[in-house]
Amino acid sequence: MRRLLLLAAIGLLTIVLVVSDHVFPPPSDPDRESRTAVVALGDSTMSGEGAGAYEAGTDGEDGGNWCHRSREAEIMKISFEADQKINLACSGTNSDKLRNEQLPRLRAIAGSNQVVAIVVAVGANDDPRFSDILNKCFEAWGKRTDCTSSVAPDWTKRVRRMIPKVEATLNAIRQTMRDSGYLDSSYQLIVQSYAAPVSPKMPQSLQNLSGCPLRSADLEWVVEEAVPELSNGLRAAAGKVNARFLDLARAGEGHEACVGGDEPETEWFTRLTVDFDGLKDERRAPHALQESFHPNARGHEQIGRCLTEFLASDKRDGACVPRLDGTLGLNTES
Repeated sequence: MRRLLLLAAIGLLTIVLVVSDHVFPPPSDPDRESRTAVVALGDSTMSGEGAGAYEAGTDGEDGGNWCHRSREAEIMKISFEADQKINLACSGTNSDKLRNEQLPRLRAIAGSNQVVAIVVAVGANDDPRFSDILNKCFEAWGKRTDCTSSVAPDWTKRVRRMIPKVEATLNAIRQTMRDSGYLDSSYQLIVQSYAAPVSPKMPQSLQNLSGCPLRSADLEWVVEEAVPELSNGLRAAAGKVNARFLDLARAGEGHEACVGGDEPETEWFTRLTVDFDGLKDERRAPHALQESFHPNARGHEQIGRCLTEFLASDKRDGACVPRLDGTLGLNTES
């Protein structure tokens, strides 16, 4: 009988080993449960590009790190019961870079802290290459032509090619947390989309190098088609991995770059921003325009306000929309 029980136990162990390479999660810090953390992953919109107050070492000091990880980033502005707010996002990140560069750090954090929420903004630097689109529209303004006719026909295909890459990245996040001993239900995974940083409603007097050198027709396409379609693609990717989705497509309405005219303090996004001192340094010159058309410190504060509301809600999807009182708030109506 003892022999039969031993053989059965060995057989059961074999089945477990075949099913999973990780029979048990790796040992974690025994004090992990006493330290909670919210973690931000992703690209420039999450890192805090445009908000200034960048962490030491992320502003090109060493010639290579241009993450522009800001102390004013939205994740730092949320009100949430967690001991730490940890920002791993980096300007320019795409899906591959997130998996290769940020997930190893997430694994370490998950082993020494109780991660209660992960907020992700990624996808725009994959096939859509949204910043390149704005650059082409900038170039088109200089040539007195349009960019829409050249970029719009391929936009839908770009977004569709992005979806499986973002899905793979979100699955990799899930697996990283499982490998660290977490259940999918033990933390929030939130996918955040992108806000339109510009609008055709800006005064013509600022559609130049003094503010926003972009043509009205191109701006209409960005706001009415490009950004909403990008959001829908990210919503689809989030749904495939059972993640929550926060739509920012309308988050900047009335507060986009240049819309404020003579009152730029009402804007939540940077206008054309040039680091003139950086232009004198060949290492910094390629990044002299990097902050342009990103949420500024005011924008990150408002998005953080909306994210706070979403973290506290139990809705699967939500959207950040401007309120009548001039703040950004959460709308969970479908």
